[in-house]
Amino acid sequence: RRRRMAARRGGVGRGTGRGAAALGAPHGAWAGAALGVVLVAYALWGLFGSPPAVAARSEGWLGPLVGLLTGLVTAVTGVFVVPAVPYLQALGLGRDGLIQAMGVSFSISTLALAIGLAFNGSYSGGEVGASLSMLAPALAGMYLGQRLRGVLSPALFRSCFFGSLILLGLYQLVGPLWD
Repeated sequence: RRRRMAARRGGVGRGTGRGAAALGAPHGAWAGAALGVVLVAYALWGLFGSPPAVAARSEGWLGPLVGLLTGLVTAVTGVFVVPAVPYLQALGLGRDGLIQAMGVSFSISTLALAIGLAFNGSYSGGEVGASLSMLAPALAGMYLGQRLRGVLSPALFRSCFFGSLILLGLYQLVGPLWD
């Protein structure tokens, strides 16, 4: 299982790095709309879809493919959730294993995205500073999310989480119309 997870992470790194190097930084209305579609689709699937399951015999070829597709979605939208998180959920890793696998996947995606964007000149010193300044709010959000996850029932937390993603995705889709 470790080798299959490593192959998927390698796919995420390659897909993100190559996609970012080829496409540049996500910008413009198309990037926001793509992000909105991804967020709404993932949230609707999370709320109404059935939990997926991946057969162990399929992990060898499916893991790297999901990694590559996640990398390409990351390069286009800047979001590393789809299809990696549904795939990781389908592996039945358990709560702590899932959180750890997501953390590793998101870290690799972030690093690969930064490297890919640096290679094509889309990530300069100003963007590095802006990214670093966003670490404190991101960490605060993670902390608050962990606290809420411990206080709210799993069903209510899940509904709030996916409902927030739908609102954010719709804002990404409709927001440019108001500008």
